[in-house]
Amino acid sequence: MKTWINAVCAELNLPTDVNVDAILDVAREAAHKVERPAAPVTTFLLGMVVAGGMDVNEAAAKIQVLAETWPTSPQ
Repeated sequence: MKTWINAVCAELNLPTDVNVDAILDVAREAAHKVERPAAPVTTFLLGMVVAGGMDVNEAAAKIQVLAETWPTSPQ
């Protein structure tokens, strides 16, 4: 996966210091605690806020708290 990430970063002229663990954790929390389609959208939103200057770990922690407290819908 690192090769893919480096290739995408090169193609988009982005730095390669990507916190993959934080991104995957956010995606997992969104998928399991909210709903599966929330995972890619939530990681996109994480990227937007980090691009705006927020620390990735701070943003990921905020999202994780929100997901942990998200009300479950009846199945």
